[in-house]
Parts: sequence; C-alpha cells; structure tokens
Amino acid sequence: MNTFDTHEVSNTVAPFENVNLYAADPALQEALLREGGAAAAESLHALGAELGRAETLDLARLANLHTPKLHNFDRGGQRIDEVEFHPAWHALMTLLIENGAAASPWSGQPGAQVARAARYMLFGQLENGSQCPVTMTYASVPALKLAPKIAAKWLPKILSSQYDPRSLPVEQKCGAIIGMGMTEKQGGSDVRANTTRAEPLLPSDARALFGDEGEDVYRIVGHKWFFSAPQSDAHLILAQTDDGGSAGLSCFFLPRYLPDGSRNQIRVQRLKDKLGNRSNASSEVEFTGAYGWLIGKPGRGIPTILEMGSHTRLDCVLGSAGTMRAALTHALHHARGRSAFGRPLSEQPLMQNVLADLALESEAATAFGMRLARCFDQGGDPAQALLGRILTPAGKYWICKRGPAFGAEAMEVIGGSGYVEDGPLARLYRELPVNSIWEGSGNVMCLDLLRAFGKTPAAREALAAELALAGESDADYVRTTQALLADLSQPQSDEFGARVLAERVVLAVQAGLLLRHAPSYVSSAFVASRLAREPGGAFGRLPSGVDCAAILARALVE
Repeated sequence: MNTFDTHEVSNTVAPFENVNLYAADPALQEALLREGGAAAAESLHALGAELGRAETLDLARLANLHTPKLHNFDRGGQRIDEVEFHPAWHALMTLLIENGAAASPWSGQPGAQVARAARYMLFGQLENGSQCPVTMTYASVPALKLAPKIAAKWLPKILSSQYDPRSLPVEQKCGAIIGMGMTEKQGGSDVRANTTRAEPLLPSDARALFGDEGEDVYRIVGHKWFFSAPQSDAHLILAQTDDGGSAGLSCFFLPRYLPDGSRNQIRVQRLKDKLGNRSNASSEVEFTGAYGWLIGKPGRGIPTILEMGSHTRLDCVLGSAGTMRAALTHALHHARGRSAFGRPLSEQPLMQNVLADLALESEAATAFGMRLARCFDQGGDPAQALLGRILTPAGKYWICKRGPAFGAEAMEVIGGSGYVEDGPLARLYRELPVNSIWEGSGNVMCLDLLRAFGKTPAAREALAAELALAGESDADYVRTTQALLADLSQPQSDEFGARVLAERVVLAVQAGLLLRHAPSYVSSAFVASRLAREPGGAFGRLPSGVDCAAILARALVE
C-alpha cells in the first residue's frame, strides 16, 4: 500500500449486469411455455440479453437522473407545451416499441398477450417510467375500435413498430403513442365527480372546421389533475355531457394536433414532482376549448374507458412483478458475493430465510401475471373472460400492494449501499407504490372485485374451476379453497372485509399454480407460509367488530 492509503477496498460486489435476464429466470421461461407463448421464446432470449447489458441498464439511471423538462413557450412567445426528454428516455422508448411492448398483442397470433406479458416483465426489470406511455398506447386499442373512423386513421400508427417522438400531426409521423386523463382535483378515483364539460358542435360547424372528420366533435372546457404523458399524440379523457338527454360522463379522444395541423387547446400547467416514475412526464392540464371526438355512446364514458382500464390494470400486475423480480436479483446477487461473519451472506440461515421468502413472492407474482395474461388471450372463452374479470382487480390489489414492502426488504439485504442512489434499489423502491395507486387504488380494486362477484354469480364457478385444477393432495390448500368458495357462495356485500377477500383469492390462485407447476420445495414453502398461516404485510386487514370511529377520533383530536 501507499504510505498514505487508509485502507484496501475489499468485500464489495460488482453490479448485477451483463446477464441475460430471461435465461436467468426459470419461472418466467416455464410460465411462457405453459400459458401459450412458446413461439416467442427465441425473441425473449435475445431481448433478455439486450436488457441485461450494462449499457442498457445504465439508460434507466440516466433517464431518471435527467428528468423531463416542460417548455410552455417557444423563443418567440408562442404557446407550445413541449416536454424535453434526455436521449436515454428515447432509447428506452425505442426498445419498448420496437420489441412489440405496445403493438404485439393485437397481431391476432395465438399466445400474443402471454408473450407480450413476458416482454413487459423483462422491461419491468429495466425501467418503469417508460412503461407508462407504452401501457396506455397498448391499452387504447380496444377503446378506439369503438370509433371506426378514428381507428382507421390512428391504429396503423399506434400499432407501428417505430417510435417517433417528433411533435407533429399524426399524418406526418411513423408511429404514435396515446395517453389518458381521468382524474380531477375534486374527485380523484371518484370520476363521477368530474366537472370538465363537453358541448357538442353543430354538425354543420364541425364539417366546416374538420371536413370528413367533423363527426361527433365536442368542445371541451375543464381540467385534469393527472394527465399522463402530455407528450403523447392523443389522449383519452372523461368529460360530462348533456347531449340529447344522454347526461353523464362520456369518453373523448383528444389529439394533440387537429386535422388542420393546428395545436389543440390543451394547456400543460406543470409537470408533477413525483416520488418515483421520475423519467416519465405526468402533468396537470387545462382544456380551454379543446376539440374532442366522442368514443362510444354519450353518457357511457366509464364502460367505454374500462375497455382500456382492464388492460392497464393487467400491466400494473405485470410491472410490479417485473420490478419485484429486479429487486430480488440485485439483492440475491449481492448476498452471494458479500461475506459477513466469515461466510457469504447467502449462506447465513436468517438471510436465507429472507431471500427465499422474497423468491417465493416473486415466483408467485410471475406465475399469476402470466396466467392472467392467458385470460386476456382467451377472452372469447366465457370462463376465461370471467376468470380474468375477477383476477384483474384482485391481482392489481394484492401484487401491487406487496411491492413496496418487497422493495424495502430487498434494499435492506444490501444495507446502507442499497439505500443510496449509486445503485438501483432506491429507484426500484420508489417505483413500486405507483402501480398500487394508478388506475384504481387498492380500495377501488377490492370494491370492484366485490362488484364482479355480486353481479355475476358464474364468476365464482370460474374461480372454482381454476382452483380445482391443483387437486386435493395438499390439505392446507384444500381447506383454504373450500373456505373461500363457501364464503363466495354467500351474497358479497361486506365492503369492510373486501381487502381480505382480494388477498384470499390471489393467494389461492397463486398456490394452485405453484402446486401444479413449480417444484415441490417451492409450492410447499409457499403454502406453508401463505395459506397455513396469514402472510401479513398489508394494511387494512382488521377483523369485523373493530370500533373504527373511536380509533379515528383518538388518532386526530381537533
């Protein structure tokens, strides 16, 4: 050593990089094959290698370090509302779009949703902010098909494999991305409280302005408190209408540029300063007489937008599963290379317990997400459609809710070095809460699950058929599923216990999948730790009979 060197650097671990993310994940590979996506295995192997390269992984760091910048005006004072991104963001978007993360499920190929789900989970291990506009673009397709003229013009650009970030009318672009804006200041999840209004143009005025495209055009005035990806080429929004007696929320398509090439009256007020998802631009906007085209029927905006919402909720499940997988791999890689008290961390019994538990949670989330994707692939089968109807809100609640605690535990495996921004764990931890909040918070999902069981009794039978596939060899599984199905045979009106119900549904499905498809040492450990006793880890699981009013009065005395 040099005379003035204070110490040798030792017992540190090289970053988790230059590894094939797909090849390193047996659970994902097996799920792809059994759920119907085998045709994509070769392309996923190539994608896993690309996403695991050090240079690719560093794009995530750069895109989150150099966050989007809003420019409301150009140098001459003209209103432009442009968002500037670092080149790393555009590189990430190019990877996603070119690899089919938005368009591939709509190819009509068997297993396309499952294959895309695997891609999305791999991208979830890389960077989550860029997944947001890609999810909305992917999910917009079913809703836009309700407006054939808009679909004819826009779907070829939405389904393009080219990412085109230029701010131009869609006719001049190689590809397009779609955003959405639902919530307002006064309502949040209660979109029926929205105050943004849409007034129909007279057909003669609409034709004079927009020619052949002047059909079902409305003038929109109001705001959106969360307007995702304002750089998108168009957005789907909800606004109140009172059109020929069809009062209520309607769904509208707002292009960034109007057919005559002028900018639509969408004013970006500011970008949100978010906890995570920092590479992605989320904004507040005002509509100062923006033009929007009706999607679906007047007053039927919520059912129309749910054509989009079910797919975005699927992606919340897949994105959380991918991010948890990323946190696990970084933690396990560190534990294998780091020694303490005379042996590697990964060989310490208590650390093994922690890591194995994280591994069980990650594999179960992967199995569930891929099974749910098959429901979307087979949506023409009534039983699969019903199963997807209940597993989507239940999975979005439970898997997304498990994410933040999972990320914190993985960070703790690495210790102080995991808590600082030099590595990826802090960023991954900040990303994990967003999927639980976006596209319907936990309570909204659990109430939706109750609604599904209450309105469609056959949903219980679809769940029962899925659970029965695991057989009766495991006593704890049999006891759990019998109790769950017995409770579901009763009227579903217990809002107070809805979180517990969602948790039970997901854990039962996960256990059944692992009992059928995973090695016995995985499935038996999962059942013993999640079914034989309650796993814990989520808030809002109080039993009936608790005096909540008294607790809340004591909690805040004013």
